[in-house]
Amino acid sequence: MSGVGPEETANIRLLEGLSKEERASFGMRLKEKHFPAGKVIFSEGDRGGVIYFLLSGEVEISQALTLAMSKNSQYDSRDKSLICLKGDDGPVFGEVSVFGKEDKRTATVTALTGCKMGLLEEKDFFNLLVSDREIGYKVMLNLTRIVCERLITANQNVLKLTTALSLILEK
Repeated sequence: MSGVGPEETANIRLLEGLSKEERASFGMRLKEKHFPAGKVIFSEGDRGGVIYFLLSGEVEISQALTLAMSKNSQYDSRDKSLICLKGDDGPVFGEVSVFGKEDKRTATVTALTGCKMGLLEEKDFFNLLVSDREIGYKVMLNLTRIVCERLITANQNVLKLTTALSLILEK
């Protein structure tokens, strides 16, 4: 099924400040997809090119605990759960693969419950931004705010880890 109604897009953070008509225009470009509980939606390192909008359900975002040193080496492949997202909060994820230098997923996303998603392919996203500059401006402003919030949180987490490591090494 293609297209998501303006009511379903009302909570999407990326669409804050858009009118009902603008949300409807955006929502028409989304492809609706359902994922059962336990399904890996995408894995860290996969090719990207699609932005996901969690409309209902709950997902877990995780990353590998260690970095691969080479493609042929074996390493600890355990994941660390970073965050759980709920559809009621209107989260968006997968944008890093669209805007990053590499077209790679930076985390693994797994459905914790049955999930309803709106998927937006990269080409459709950029076509929308170009074809309707008013929507494009609002969406990019919201995306910038979301990414800045994530960067601030990441910086705080790095500071906490650095502090903890320093305290351990002092002993």
